Amino acid sequence: MTFLLPIVSIVERSFLDRTVAEQLPVTAKFLAEWNRETLPEESVFAALAIEFKAARENRTIGQIGARLNRIESGARSLVNKTGRTIRRIDNAEDWTAIFVDIDARWGELEIWRAIRIATQPVTFRHYLQAMDLERTATGEVVRVEPERRIYITLFARTFYVSFAVTLFCFVLGYPMAYAIAHSPPRWSRVLLVLVLLPFWTSLLVRTTTWIVLLQNQGVINDLLVAVGFISDEGRIAMIHNLTGSLVAMTQVLLPFMILPLYATMSGIAPSYMRAAASLGANPLQALVKIYWPLTRPGVAAGCLLVFILSIGYYITPALVGGQSGQLISNMIAYHLQVSLNWSLAAAIAVILGILVVILYVLYDRFVGVDKLKMT
Repeated sequence: MTFLLPIVSIVERSFLDRTVAEQLPVTAKFLAEWNRETLPEESVFAALAIEFKAARENRTIGQIGARLNRIESGARSLVNKTGRTIRRIDNAEDWTAIFVDIDARWGELEIWRAIRIATQPVTFRHYLQAMDLERTATGEVVRVEPERRIYITLFARTFYVSFAVTLFCFVLGYPMAYAIAHSPPRWSRVLLVLVLLPFWTSLLVRTTTWIVLLQNQGVINDLLVAVGFISDEGRIAMIHNLTGSLVAMTQVLLPFMILPLYATMSGIAPSYMRAAASLGANPLQALVKIYWPLTRPGVAAGCLLVFILSIGYYITPALVGGQSGQLISNMIAYHLQVSLNWSLAAAIAVILGILVVILYVLYDRFVGVDKLKMT
C-alpha cells in the first residue's frame, strides 16, 4: 500500500485538476456550451463577477490566477487586478463593459478559452506540455516554439546519461569485482570494505567533494597544471556541465555494479578456469567462453540496478551538472518546489515511469529477468 498509493496519487494529479472548476462552477457550466468563436454572453460575465467576488472573500482567487497562468501567460495578474476592482461594484447592468474597462484582455477570446480549458477537471494538457506539445484554439496538437522545447531534450539527456553511467560502471566494476572475488581472503575483505565505504559517507559530502576536485581551481586542474599537461589559462571545465554529472554519478553508483558482480563471481568455482586451461584454452578464451557466460546474471543485475537509479538521480546533477548537466528529475523538483505546478511534475514523472517500464519489458524480452535469480 505504501508503494502503490503514492503512485496512484501522482497519476491522478497528472490529469485531474478541479481547482478552477470548483471555484467557478457557474462560469464553467456556461463556458461548456460556449462556441469559442465570439465573446461569451452577458450572463457569463455576470457569473464570473459573482464568483470572482466570492473567491476574493475566500482568498482563493490567487489559486484561480495561478492555474490560468499555466495556460495563458499573464492571466494571474489579470485575475488579481479584476478581483480587486469588481469587489467594490455591487450591481451592474453591463458586466461585459465593466470587465473590458478593467482590462482590454477580457475582450479577447484567448483568456476565455483559457478559462474554459482550466474549468475542465479532466485534462491531458500537462502531458502535452511535458512532451513539448500544445493544443491550438482549433483543437489541433502542435509542437511549441523552439525556444520552449525543453522537456524532450531533458528526457533524451537523462537516458543518455543513464546509459553512459551504466557503461562506465560496468567497465570499471567488472575488473574490480573480479579482483575482490579472486583475491586472498584477507585482501578480499579489505577491498570489499573499500567498496562499501562510500555507503557510510553522506551522498551530499561525496558530491561536494567532487566539486572541490573538478572545479577550475580544483585539485585535478592544479595537478595537471603542475605537471605541465595544461597551461594555467587552459584549465579544463569539468564542473557544472555534463562531464561533472557523468563523473560524479559514476563514482556514486559504482558500488551498485560491483556488489552484484562480486556476488556472482564469488560463486564461480576456480576449477572451471583450470579445466578450460587443461583443455588447451588460453586465458582470453577461458574468460570469453567460460567465465563471461557465468557472470552474465551479475552483469544483468548490476546494469539494471545502476540504470534504474540513474534515471531518477537528482542531488548529484543538481550540484555538479550545471545547466547542461541537468536531468529530467531536476525539472520535476523545480515544478514541485519553485513553480508549484504539481500536476505538470506528476505528468513528467508518469511519462518517465512509463518509459522505464517499456525499457524493462524490452530488457525482459531480450535478456530475461529469470537470469537474475542466479544472483
